[in-house]
Amino acid sequence: MKNVYFLSDAHLGSLAISHGRMQERRLVRFLDSIKEKAAAVYLLGDMFDFWYEYRYVVPKGYTRFLGKLSELCDMGVEVHFFTGNHDIWAYEYLARECGVTLHKQPLTTDIYGKIFFLAHGDGMGDPDRRFKMLKWIFHNRACQYLMSALHPRWGIALGLNWARQSYIKHKETDEATYMGEDKEHLVLYTKEYMKSHPDIDFFIYGHRHIELDLMLSKKARMMILGDWISQFTYAVFDGEHMFLEEYVEGESRP
Repeated sequence: MKNVYFLSDAHLGSLAISHGRMQERRLVRFLDSIKEKAAAVYLLGDMFDFWYEYRYVVPKGYTRFLGKLSELCDMGVEVHFFTGNHDIWAYEYLARECGVTLHKQPLTTDIYGKIFFLAHGDGMGDPDRRFKMLKWIFHNRACQYLMSALHPRWGIALGLNWARQSYIKHKETDEATYMGEDKEHLVLYTKEYMKSHPDIDFFIYGHRHIELDLMLSKKARMMILGDWISQFTYAVFDGEHMFLEEYVEGESRP
């Protein structure tokens, strides 16, 4: 039985990350190290800091990462790509050119007899009205049409600079700190969701850039995956056990 892997939040291409090329290469080396033992890889959002597909243009770069995704898919590994709040605007390119399965909504799925609820996690339980308004704007078809009317030179530059300011703001306000079980929005959302979905075994999220492994009941376990900027963390399910791991250069566990 092969392993199933979960990771998120690489924010590739971020103008605020000085070690971006090293970061991408490290991610690619990790994917290369697991390719023979992986049945599936779930990328739970914000793998790119900004991604917008024009009809005939996509953002430049990411060739090592996209090539490795294509290789995994060609080998028969299932690669599931979830859009996050930074790469909402993925449409057909990644599926058509790389072979990934694209998810724009949370997914409930059976993996080796266990029920998983998988989502990026943005907006879930978060009462921030400004964030909800931005999310509505970003998903609005009319706003997307207006964005598509911009020349890619300006549209992609605008997106990358917006993402850079967002990253700096979150870092300065220390938002990526665990707020506690009674205040963490994703924990509160999950506890409420469990009431009407008692069959779920694992809730897996990205978005928050924190590592969290929490038993919510005798059955339900919740994880937040950290990031691939400074933590290089991922979860792996072997069909029986779930582990939250850190990728150390030159090794991959279990």
